Amino acid sequence: MAKKNIQSVEPQVADLANSWMRGYGLDYKLEQEHINSEIDKALEEYYTKNGGSGRNRPDAKLLLKNNQDRWFPVLIEYKGYQDKLEKLDEHGIVENKNAKNEPLFNNINSYAVNGAIHYANAVIHHTSFSDIIAIGMTGWKDESGLLRYKIGVYYVSKVNYGVGQRIGEFSDLSFLSPNNFDAFIEQAENLNLPQEERERIKEQREREISFSLMRLNNDIYNNEKNLGEDERVYLVAASIIATIGIPKYVPSLKKEDLKSSSEFGNTDGDIILRKIKAFLEYKQLPSDKKEFIIRTLQNTLTNENINRVENGETQLKRVFSKIVDDLGIYYKIGLTTDFTGKLFNEMYNWMGFSQDKLNDVVLTPSYVATLLVRLARVNQDSYVWDFATGSAGLLVAAMNEMLADARKKSTSPDLLLEKEQQIKAEQLLGLEVLPGIYMLAILNMILMGDGSSNILNKDSLNNFDGKYGFGPTSRLFPANAFVLNPPYSAEGNGMIFVEKALNMMKRGYAAIIIQASAGNGKAKEFNIRILKRHTLLASIKMPNDLFIGKSSVQTYIYVFRVNEPHEARESVKFIDFSNDGYTRTNRKKASNNLKDTGNAKERYEEIVNLVRFGASHLNYLTNKEYYEGHIDPSNGCDWNQSAPVDIVPTIADFHKTVSDYLAWRVGEILKQQSQEECLGKF
Repeated sequence: MAKKNIQSVEPQVADLANSWMRGYGLDYKLEQEHINSEIDKALEEYYTKNGGSGRNRPDAKLLLKNNQDRWFPVLIEYKGYQDKLEKLDEHGIVENKNAKNEPLFNNINSYAVNGAIHYANAVIHHTSFSDIIAIGMTGWKDESGLLRYKIGVYYVSKVNYGVGQRIGEFSDLSFLSPNNFDAFIEQAENLNLPQEERERIKEQREREISFSLMRLNNDIYNNEKNLGEDERVYLVAASIIATIGIPKYVPSLKKEDLKSSSEFGNTDGDIILRKIKAFLEYKQLPSDKKEFIIRTLQNTLTNENINRVENGETQLKRVFSKIVDDLGIYYKIGLTTDFTGKLFNEMYNWMGFSQDKLNDVVLTPSYVATLLVRLARVNQDSYVWDFATGSAGLLVAAMNEMLADARKKSTSPDLLLEKEQQIKAEQLLGLEVLPGIYMLAILNMILMGDGSSNILNKDSLNNFDGKYGFGPTSRLFPANAFVLNPPYSAEGNGMIFVEKALNMMKRGYAAIIIQASAGNGKAKEFNIRILKRHTLLASIKMPNDLFIGKSSVQTYIYVFRVNEPHEARESVKFIDFSNDGYTRTNRKKASNNLKDTGNAKERYEEIVNLVRFGASHLNYLTNKEYYEGHIDPSNGCDWNQSAPVDIVPTIADFHKTVSDYLAWRVGEILKQQSQEECLGKF
């Protein structure tokens, strides 16, 4: 029978589920009823299941508290057909968006679980709640007329990046009852996504960020006139800081908090600035840094033009609303990615920086940043610095590696917390001379865990003495790991940064990515001086399209051991990593410009092992791509070598040539005989 002739049993499904909740003594609310002003407002703000504006209305909703006094929104959606419980993608994830980060409204509107998770994302996006229970339930009548049903129960949280994770199999809603709810929440919070799945979802979310940033930047560029490039950066930074909030202490700023008033001291800019001050005060940032952030953002936020009220709204409120709507969910779900690096790159694409050609600021892709960090042997006890930090992408990668190592090795929750705080406050240092990019670096580290304490707005070559910028300012930073992607317009293609940083270190390792010409002669004098004090361990040729869309230069990664002069007998590992397993494109409308088409993750792991342990770890790469050779420490131009090609023919080559010729000649004779026999038949 066609579905259009089957009557929905949604009313019976709703009646059954609601009767269960009444029996458990739960104070549930139906779709038109008020539950909580924050949640109600979030459901009203978020786009609807059909893609329009207006209020989202879950069929039932609850707000339940566990024994630790934590509140959990529960959002329930009912359907009345057998096959309308959930729509999953090929990976078993609830499919609410396509590859281009566009909502799949048919799925959201037609399937119970998809609709419930849509509501849950609205709550994560626009409220302080970070853990939501999404429930879908559908039913149908069997041949005998009995009501049958299925239930899907999902945990939607920042720990699973907001995609939702199935909690288990349930035949009723008794897990919501007061007697069972604590155990149910414990079950939900003990869910562990496999690492491979976590990485896949993280990559998917990062692609979504790129689309959202692209859309936002295009919108601001085309529709918000008279905003300079730095102003755009500062408005994004200010809006994000104001909406992060701190649970129990600093409520996040909402769109409705901006009144578009022209009253002195109460303009939209004044309101955002007060929220930022409260946030920074609670974060206990060093006073100098706090004052710098406030002073920098204040000039933009209090600008008369963006606070002018036109048609009942200021430009500042309009831009703030766009930022919250497009980006809010991504910085709330706690992605450990170079968020502002992506932000910068998108702004670079759409607007460019006015001093772009002078500053040649090109940020390192996150997977390359992680490679540099691992080549520099970063662990929980490392002290990592970067002399041209950009948006702090390399330091973010270092912090993530250090925190992961600490969690892996820790046996005490209290000691782990202490170590995590030490890593963020004392074990990272970055220098960035450009104020606009410096602000992005601070924002990035705040978003990624507040490791911004020692991000310094200084010239690392002329105005840095190696000491902490905040905290123990009389002490030298005990750097034992150095990572760098320098501006290639600097002396020696940027090797001037390398020389200064390595000479300020007593021990450790360094990994830098730099223009190929630095190893071919452009940085000869720097290279010779560096090798008098430090050892070149590896030279890695990177893909020539690594920075596609930003730069077309060929790059190499050089790995050093610090404070140990390079001996001529020292073996250097030369690796041709032109084929890193990724295929890159530069299409603005493409769903994904970076695709793993050849075991990319495994290849990057192999590079780390080859540099550390040698040829015994060759797997995807071949002997033609890996070569251990030597350089002349007094040369400085021989850092980019490749495996030698033996062009002298051997006896085996001669035998093969003769063999190939004889095989061809015999084949020709047999073919001629066959033709003659064929002609003889006629």
